[in-house]
Amino acid sequence: MASDCEPALNQAEGRNPTLERYLGALREAKNDSEQFAALLLVTKAVKAGDIDAKTRRRIFDAVGFTFPNRLLTTKEAPDGCPDHVLRALGVALLACFCSDPELAAHPQVLNKIPILSTFLTTRGDPDDAARRSMIDDTYQCLTAVAGTPRGPRHLIAGGTVSALCQAYLGHGYGFDQALALLVGLLAAAETQCWKEAEPDLLAVLRGLSEDFQKAEDASKFELCQLLPIFLPPTTVPSECLRDLQAGLARILGSKLSSWQRNPALKLAARLAHACGSDWIPAGSSGSKFLALLVNLACVEVRLALEETGTEVKEDVVTACYALMELGIQECTRCEQSLLKEPQKVQLVSIMKEAIGAVIHYLQQVGPEKQKEPFVFASVRILGAWLAEETSSLRKEVCQLLPFLVRYAKTLYEEAEEANDLSQQVATLAISPTTPGPTWPGDALRLLLPGWCHLTVEDGPREILIKEGAPSLLCKYFLQQWELTSPGHDTSVLPDSVEIGLQTCCHIFLNLVVTAPGLIKRDACFTSLMNTLMTSLPALVQQQGRLLLAANVATLGLLMARLLSTSPALQGTPASRGFFAAAILFLSQSHVARATPGSDQAVLALSPDYEGIWADLQELWFLGMQAFTGCVPLLPWLAPAALRSRWPQELLQLLGSVSPNSVKPEMVAAYQGVLVELARANRLCREAMRLQAGEETASHYRMAALEQCLSEP
Repeated sequence: MASDCEPALNQAEGRNPTLERYLGALREAKNDSEQFAALLLVTKAVKAGDIDAKTRRRIFDAVGFTFPNRLLTTKEAPDGCPDHVLRALGVALLACFCSDPELAAHPQVLNKIPILSTFLTTRGDPDDAARRSMIDDTYQCLTAVAGTPRGPRHLIAGGTVSALCQAYLGHGYGFDQALALLVGLLAAAETQCWKEAEPDLLAVLRGLSEDFQKAEDASKFELCQLLPIFLPPTTVPSECLRDLQAGLARILGSKLSSWQRNPALKLAARLAHACGSDWIPAGSSGSKFLALLVNLACVEVRLALEETGTEVKEDVVTACYALMELGIQECTRCEQSLLKEPQKVQLVSIMKEAIGAVIHYLQQVGPEKQKEPFVFASVRILGAWLAEETSSLRKEVCQLLPFLVRYAKTLYEEAEEANDLSQQVATLAISPTTPGPTWPGDALRLLLPGWCHLTVEDGPREILIKEGAPSLLCKYFLQQWELTSPGHDTSVLPDSVEIGLQTCCHIFLNLVVTAPGLIKRDACFTSLMNTLMTSLPALVQQQGRLLLAANVATLGLLMARLLSTSPALQGTPASRGFFAAAILFLSQSHVARATPGSDQAVLALSPDYEGIWADLQELWFLGMQAFTGCVPLLPWLAPAALRSRWPQELLQLLGSVSPNSVKPEMVAAYQGVLVELARANRLCREAMRLQAGEETASHYRMAALEQCLSEP
């Protein structure tokens, strides 16, 4: 057998006389008995790992695959010979052949994978040396196949993953080899492994988690490194989460060296990435554990990044970033937070110091490092912080803004050149594998929420404008919008694309209000306006995208007020289509709803608007105000509104509901639109009068409308 063969090659001569004699006997064998005897002699003469490729090939040429195939499948052994001895000999020969990578990928080896996999779970005498040797040779064959380019795929298809799981859980001879091979297959083809053998892999995870929870020796630190590999891409079983949290709590609550603590932090980060805070129990123990996690992460980040010239353990710090991000989420959660208010205050203070260290690190980053994953991870955690907190570290953030704009622009342009839009919405792995020479990422998506806050403030906004952020954001918006346009399957897009578009709209809204001159003079906003006009008509018709439509409509209306002299807004088909869609969005928000026991209906939200009104209402009121401002600037708009019958239907709606059900802010918004339409166009005034406009104005105390309609 491969592991029992003795080396006898004379390196100087390149030939082993004994082996040559045995190979000759093998070639001259006249029947199975003679061939079997010769094979036993050959396997005793050499060790597969100690012969050169030329000799191995000569053995293969003498033996071939036919006889090993018969040995593996035979069910009749000679008298006095256990049947597994023949299979063991067949596996030993395959193990010898598989030492050659070319032979390991041979179809005659690959088609033995199902048979070899069954040997891993076959029960027998654990003290039988031949059986143990056969198991070793089986693992040698499977490991050699796994090392070939297409080997993992063949092993997974051949049922090897399930067999390895069962072999490990059985804790029989060689179970440690089963675990090592499982680790390699998961690293090479994680998704396919879970697809083919999820129940068995979950059973292994349960076993490892239970061992981790019970471990009192150094094995718990080894399990910390092993467990992340076995976390599923879908839901982690609750019993595993309980065991993992309990084990981590014991480890991290002790005084540890860095080599003991770091794997635990990385495991906690993987759990945070996969499950958020759901794996942490509620109550005092859970809040203390979460506070400990975030504290340790912040200390590690400061130690790593504040010391100039020290080598940064990027995988550990990246894991700490994930734990800080979990802390940020819990500190900003209003309902069902694991943390109490004093804990939140303390953690925010600690995280502020760690974010200061991140800013310090990013200030040292040169152009040659801008494509490295760790820089991206550092920008990500800073973006998560700025999304919630921009008042602290303001000076440091403002000093870093030029770098952030340049960095985001560099990554955006690289991804654009590669035409790889899918990479632009990818998230950074908590434990990334070794990156390739280029590593494109969507840094802008991470920075948008923070920039949305910063564009409200004079100082940061001026820096962003000076560095060209608005132009970059326009290009980014137009590019991301292409992903949602007809011809693209929007069902496979991550939510981050639509959320990013909405956040871009919020930034542009801030600029419209605070820097109107920029909107008028920068050509990129003209392109943006054209896209908004051509996109809104289709967008308002799409189910489930009302919030994005509200952002697009409101932004377009506000920009139209500033760009009213543009040729594109002078009653062109695109501009007419846009305003018709904007009217549709504004007019369909409310309906008359009957109330039990009352003869008069009340004003109520439309079903589509009701569930998201908290996020929508500010945009709706702003849109009403912007539309009102556009009417006197665009002479064609009032007749177009009249043709849509919006003013008539609006008055009809108000006349059919109880005035007491209409809030004062709604009355003001409706009156603003009606007054401007009436002032702008005589036909509008006449249509309103025919719709009992004066009476309705009186009922709702709309003095301005009542006066306007009373005039000729």
